[in-house]
Amino acid sequence: MTNATHAFRCRAFPQRTAGVLLHITALTGNGPVGSTGIHARQFIDFLSQAGFTWWQVCPLGPTGYGDSPYQALSVFAGNPYLLDLADLENRGLLNADEVKTAGRIAEESTDYGRLWNELRALLKKVAQRGGVALAKDHHFQTFKQQHAAWLLPWTRFSALREQNQFTAPTQWKINKPDTTLANEAAVLQFLFYEQWLELKKYAHQKGVKLLGDEPIYVSADGCDMWAHPELFQLDRDQRPIAVAGVPPDYFSEDGQLWGNPLYDWNRHAQNNFSWWRSRVHHDLNLFDAVRIDHFRGIHDYWSVPADAPNARNGQWEQGPGIDFTQALGDLPLVAEDLGLLSPGVDVLRQAAGLPGMSVLQFGFSNPENNPHHPSQITPDRVAYSGTHDNDTVAGWLAHASETEKENLRRSIGEFTDGPIAIARAALESPAVCAVIAAQDLLGLGSEARFNTPGKAQGNWAWRMTDAQMQTLFAQAPMWRKMLVHSQRTNVSVVGT
Repeated sequence: MTNATHAFRCRAFPQRTAGVLLHITALTGNGPVGSTGIHARQFIDFLSQAGFTWWQVCPLGPTGYGDSPYQALSVFAGNPYLLDLADLENRGLLNADEVKTAGRIAEESTDYGRLWNELRALLKKVAQRGGVALAKDHHFQTFKQQHAAWLLPWTRFSALREQNQFTAPTQWKINKPDTTLANEAAVLQFLFYEQWLELKKYAHQKGVKLLGDEPIYVSADGCDMWAHPELFQLDRDQRPIAVAGVPPDYFSEDGQLWGNPLYDWNRHAQNNFSWWRSRVHHDLNLFDAVRIDHFRGIHDYWSVPADAPNARNGQWEQGPGIDFTQALGDLPLVAEDLGLLSPGVDVLRQAAGLPGMSVLQFGFSNPENNPHHPSQITPDRVAYSGTHDNDTVAGWLAHASETEKENLRRSIGEFTDGPIAIARAALESPAVCAVIAAQDLLGLGSEARFNTPGKAQGNWAWRMTDAQMQTLFAQAPMWRKMLVHSQRTNVSVVGT
């Protein structure tokens, strides 16, 4: 039985709960990618029936080259690819034949090339028709006024990007945004925002909460640096002086060169981190809690010269630290504190009262003093079967060393179903919240892996099938029983 008596109280998780990680693009459905539509509601229904409290997704921003939600073109805007086409048909912005055609673009996997060539063209029609239909709509005008601080830069950026053949801002030759194109971008954001808030409302009716994800850095080719160059370490030509990454370690002798522009933290501090506060509160309007990715960068960050071929020759620089977390205030946040960390990171996280993360797949190569091993997980953590960057549990076990497998057996005993065993270990840990990847609920192998860090192609493409969705519903009683046993059941959900 779990050690549930030593509770950790925080704004994000006032009680022991559990959730499922599934990015919305991976939902089953009748469109080219998962959307905010009926299949998202079906997934919420499953969570409700099974007794899960949380649905965690990856970032929702509009993606660029590589299609990674962690390299979005804006940290404020929503991705129009996620729009529910059936709702757009009901609004008179699409016809039945157009929706039917879109449903044939992809079935069990996501082809982002076809999304670009086909769905983008369809959404262009939506934006044009919406520009006419919403011209005098009170809600649309109110939306533009209330969100002008981020929406106006985004619409201008979107228009200029299209006018410059979707190249990076450093290559733009046209610098006056077309007002019609800018308005079309505003239409798509309005539709996304309305649909997402309706989905959030539905989730709350079912007793389910939404957990968002906030990458610490922004895209080098995106709107955020373009609109606020003063907040980043740039030269006179507004090109990064240094970029983000991580140093060489056991996994990579050259380190990882991410290439994101680095913040000018002194400039942020001068206005009490107002841009960051706006960003976090914007996300907390969309979600009930938010995970801050690469929380380490708040304490210290790896700075690499912009012209460096790899991350070897970087250096550690001091981040804003406690001033940052105090400026944000007591909010429902989660600190992603994975990887090799300096001791000060944990001190900062605890001072801010934020839960950290434990990923069970990392816990069995060397269990001693390992915060990812079930015996070492503390109440002030969120326990994961795996993150969006991990292989599935079944895939990990297929390639695990004999040492890892032996340590796993010593920890949880003999098992016949590895994904179920890992899920149970996460649920029965003292962690304040446990999150199981949807692929692990289904027991899927490496073919369902969502992302492989360092791999440029083939990521973010896994998609759940209709049959797998039905399997989840069939398993709901089993998961509810397990949640009751581990004292993580959302009573309000189970009672619905």
